Amino acid sequence: MAERESSDQRVVDRLSRPLRDLRISVTDRCNFRCTYCMPRDVFGPDYQFLDRSELLTYEEITRLVRVFARLGVTKIRLTGGEPLLRRQVERLVGMIAEVDGITDLALTTNGSLLRAKAPLLRAAGLSRVTVSLDSLNPDRFAAISDTKIPVSRVLDGVEAARDAGLGPIKINAVVKRRVNDGDDITELAAYGREHGYTVRFIEYMDVGSTNGWRMDDVVPAREIVERIGAVWPIEPVDPAYTGEVAERYRYVDGSGEVGAIASVTQPFCQTCTRSRLSAQGELYTCLFASRGHDLRAFVRGDAGDEELETALRGIWLRRTDRYSELRTAETTVRDKVEMSYIGG
Repeated sequence: MAERESSDQRVVDRLSRPLRDLRISVTDRCNFRCTYCMPRDVFGPDYQFLDRSELLTYEEITRLVRVFARLGVTKIRLTGGEPLLRRQVERLVGMIAEVDGITDLALTTNGSLLRAKAPLLRAAGLSRVTVSLDSLNPDRFAAISDTKIPVSRVLDGVEAARDAGLGPIKINAVVKRRVNDGDDITELAAYGREHGYTVRFIEYMDVGSTNGWRMDDVVPAREIVERIGAVWPIEPVDPAYTGEVAERYRYVDGSGEVGAIASVTQPFCQTCTRSRLSAQGELYTCLFASRGHDLRAFVRGDAGDEELETALRGIWLRRTDRYSELRTAETTVRDKVEMSYIGG
């Protein structure tokens, strides 16, 4: 991946936050029905997913990445839905890996298809993967993910990613009160310690409008960190870069790191540098946004790259999003885009 020749095109929003990260949803489909993301009673057999013609093509996505890179984006993360369901997604990885200025190319997955895909992704230029895994307990995993795919298949996929060199590997676990806030926390932490993976525990968030979110279901990150620290002493680590979402801790005995993402109890809106592109080409400047900006019309119309760049620059310059800092009883019930539509 080539370095950007200059940074004079970088743009900041109204809160002086630069545009640095772009998360790209390549599909709205998933083979899991996690209760906090795609509950089956909403995303059932009759749910109308996007038609293939509505999805951005790999060429359209890559064109957008080139323009985003000119505005300061260096990090790309491919998401979904489940991104490995998109046919030959490794071809897209290879195309993005060739874009000047993109220095970090990652992918978030549920891990169920990693055994077959990991070598292809690495060969195409993917840097690393993050695997969503909320419990190691087979029964709880099945209840949370609402799938017949066993947790052993996910663990096998993580092993395949490690063997392919897709690292450092991170494990993301969403913690919900009375669901997986017991032994699951220390079991996942132990799994990370044993294998050298960084496990990041995420507070249950009010993303979208279908997961029945309640504040009572949130397990504060501080409680999770204290639980882990009581078993294995840990100490805080400075952020690796401005805008890092996870609070980092290292095990005092040298057995790696663990992280916590506290977007509910300790919002980090002030340093948010992330934008999100839906599978059909809508740009969202906040995970909790209600509406996006249609970029597909630009790439499928007569607009040139300069016009597209001007539009993107204007969107970011006007950005004032800070939902988590302003979260109130009123804001939590407003319509918000579903997580499965724009990734986490």
